[in-house]
Amino acid sequence: MNAQTKTVKDYIRTIADFPHEGILFRDVTTLFADPRGFRMAIDQMLHPWAGQQIDKIVGLEARGFIIGGAIAHQLSKGFVPIRKKGKLPGQTISQSYTLEYGEAVMEMHEDAIQPGEKVLIVDDLLATGGTCGAGIKLIERVGGEIVGCSFVVDLPELGGRKLLEDLGMNVHVLCEFEGA
Repeated sequence: MNAQTKTVKDYIRTIADFPHEGILFRDVTTLFADPRGFRMAIDQMLHPWAGQQIDKIVGLEARGFIIGGAIAHQLSKGFVPIRKKGKLPGQTISQSYTLEYGEAVMEMHEDAIQPGEKVLIVDDLLATGGTCGAGIKLIERVGGEIVGCSFVVDLPELGGRKLLEDLGMNVHVLCEFEGA
């Protein structure tokens, strides 16, 4: 397949039984490593938001930092990381969310987003939507207005897109993979 006919999905490798047996891990590092594929993904993630006001790009830990940094650079906008608890040095606000087995906490600097700023949330993968849902709550608590959520991969069987849409979010994904 030549480079002109490849899609973003073609650059993503699947690794069986990682991190646990029975899991098909969708590895976007192969997409990031290819300059043509990475450019294609960033351009396609930006396309739906063309012409809309965006003040900040929020990336969700950790691969969302890679995507978010590239998008923020492309738009000449600020980048805000939302990280796992205990990783940010300044004053933070926290939001817990449910995992399959237990709970996790995401944090954001309390002064990273000003009231009324328009925010685009980005990450590599949409699974259950828990991490992004926690990010949405953090952004809304400081008065940010979310323009939308953009992902490289959606795993539709895990229901994340529905969860985010039920929260009123405009969700954009580049490709889907069946199975968990």
